[in-house]
Amino acid sequence: MVSEWHRQGERVALVPTMGALHDGHLSLIRQAKEHAAHVVVSVFVNPTQFAPGEDYERYPRTLETDMEKCRSEGVSLVFAPDRNEMYGSDDEERPHYLSVRISGMNRHLCGASRPGHFEGVLQVVNKLFNIARPDVAVFGQKDIQQWFIIRQMAEEFEHPVEILMGPTRRESDGLAKSSRNVYLSPDQRRKAPMLFASLKRVSDTLREQILKQDADSGEIPVPGTLLSGEKQRFAENGFKLDYFSIVGTPDLQPVDVIVPGRLYVIAAAAWLGNTRLIDNVLLNTRKE
Repeated sequence: MVSEWHRQGERVALVPTMGALHDGHLSLIRQAKEHAAHVVVSVFVNPTQFAPGEDYERYPRTLETDMEKCRSEGVSLVFAPDRNEMYGSDDEERPHYLSVRISGMNRHLCGASRPGHFEGVLQVVNKLFNIARPDVAVFGQKDIQQWFIIRQMAEEFEHPVEILMGPTRRESDGLAKSSRNVYLSPDQRRKAPMLFASLKRVSDTLREQILKQDADSGEIPVPGTLLSGEKQRFAENGFKLDYFSIVGTPDLQPVDVIVPGRLYVIAAAAWLGNTRLIDNVLLNTRKE
């Protein structure tokens, strides 16, 4: 089917997902439709990106509901393989000798606390790119480290695909939409929006300093108290903070000074009970 679309000169967009689709996924589908005649949505809970003890077995699987949502959005094709289709069964004579190695870009943020995660992401995305052969693929900003690493893979592996970023969709109180939000208890759900509020406070503070800075003043130090105060607030409200960092792009390395004219990511991950929440905001330091 995809080959026929290409033969007809029609563009194809891919939206890779692990299912349990919510409004954030649907916004990616709508963005994809703006760039291609056909949208392919993959639904696959990828085992290679889960470490032992993570929530692979209990990750929400709602394929019938996902299919209905895709139909409502006018998706051309849903690709929902099982594990054997993607990787082969354990008793099959199909050994695996190859894997993906990442240098540098997974050293911090989620890559530091989830070793092997992004290697698993690239393994499946590389397969999906080869299967669907999209002209464009859309990934969400909420998984910002994933987005930069996938874009780098597409460039280095010569995939002829444009990588687009879809903005994070949020609940009315600011919490980033996520399939894992269903794990939150009512009390945890009330506290969860603190993550975005904290990121926004840091972003607003730095942006205010940048606007006050003279054009020739150069680097702007990040006050140590700025992040430490936010970390203390998390601890006082029952969060177990994984990281709260400011990193440069595209290398995703931590910084302690801001250079005007560059793009930064302010990112955080924290456990609230048994639920790991992640979020980020982009800090564009170019003066308008």
